[in-house]
Amino acid sequence: MFINFAARLPVRIALSALAGICLSWGLVACSKNAAPEADKSAGPSAAPASATNVPTTAAPAANPAGASAAPATGATPTPVVSVVTTKVTKRDLPVVLRAVGSAVSLASVDIRPQVTSAITQVHFKEGQFVKQGDVLFTLDTRTDETNLAKAKAQLAKDQAALADAKRQLARSRELVAQNFVSGAAVDTAQTLVDSTAATVAADAAAVQAAQVALSYGKIVSPHAGRAGVINTPMGSVVQANVTVLATIVKVNPMAVSFNLPQRDLADFLAAVNGETKVKVTATLPEEKKPLFGKLQFVDNAVDSASGTVKLKAVFDNKDNKLWPGLFVNVGLTTKNIEDALVIPQAAIIQSVRGPIVYAVEDGKAVIKPIKVVQPAGPEVAVTGVQENDVIVVDGKQNLRPGVKVVERPKEAGKDGGKPEAAGSPGGTTAAPANAPGAAPAATPAPAAAK
Repeated sequence: MFINFAARLPVRIALSALAGICLSWGLVACSKNAAPEADKSAGPSAAPASATNVPTTAAPAANPAGASAAPATGATPTPVVSVVTTKVTKRDLPVVLRAVGSAVSLASVDIRPQVTSAITQVHFKEGQFVKQGDVLFTLDTRTDETNLAKAKAQLAKDQAALADAKRQLARSRELVAQNFVSGAAVDTAQTLVDSTAATVAADAAAVQAAQVALSYGKIVSPHAGRAGVINTPMGSVVQANVTVLATIVKVNPMAVSFNLPQRDLADFLAAVNGETKVKVTATLPEEKKPLFGKLQFVDNAVDSASGTVKLKAVFDNKDNKLWPGLFVNVGLTTKNIEDALVIPQAAIIQSVRGPIVYAVEDGKAVIKPIKVVQPAGPEVAVTGVQENDVIVVDGKQNLRPGVKVVERPKEAGKDGGKPEAAGSPGGTTAAPANAPGAAPAATPAPAAAK
């Protein structure tokens, strides 16, 4: 075995040497083919990279179209602000004093019984409209009916006694005329007639009192109105002048009570004492059409606690729009300013020198000082402007004198009046860094080698 291995050893060594030589030749051939390609790819750029006299910053290239560039020195873009404007109108302006009032009934009556008895019948329903004289409750009147019958019987008895006394007086007078009796008999008969007549009169009064007491058994409505809650149902025993059976509230016409501040008292009294009548209107919160009424009452003193004067006006309420306790907006028209220059309250700016407005002239904002003559709700009469002047209502917080303005489109009327600085006429628009076609951001040049 050892002999066989020794015999094969030279052959194996020879094969290993041959394989090593072949591998070396292959590697040399691959390295010769790769060298020319590397020389070709590195040839154009190798020389500039090794140059040491190349400047560190290159000359700026021309910007392509649409690329952003720094604005020239002193070329500040002119801002343009979008606003909402209106024109100054010239018309008659009514001066209206405003107040908040509440509807009150002209008559609200608590129905109470006048006798102590039991309720035998209720003739209406809760919340029903009743007329004056309608029967509301019926009480137990059997006792009163008995008392009335007793009084009538007593009256009949005394009337019979009076008739007998009158007959006795007549006989006495005949006997005295024939000298059968003395004159004293006539006097006695006359006294009996007079006393019996007085008794009959008292009996008649007792009958009337019994009839009145019997009438209390039927409780009727004192006026037309709306019935409230029935507090005592049928069968309840009620106490005279104590128990509240129901409440009847008059709803047509209806009054409105309100308070007027003392600062408006002078204008109000001047209007009341003047030739023109004060117009009173009441407007419900959920409606726009006002109701027209008539001033009825003005208090004779100013309330020292609130500094107001109490007033009351009466309104026709056939449609039952006014209801007791309902809050309404009251307006008192005291005078009318003729040919007033009217602008919205929202256009006025309170400055340190007084109220001003921004007017638009030749497309630019101009300050105009004004003087308030008379406020009237959302509008105000002023001086210092002319008819048909264009003034700014919304967006005035962004204005300065001389700033260009543009009327805001209708579809952009709710954007709060933001200024249109970017993209507005006369301004420059910078392309975003990532926009298509924009120039890439400039890379700072490397520092020169020291």
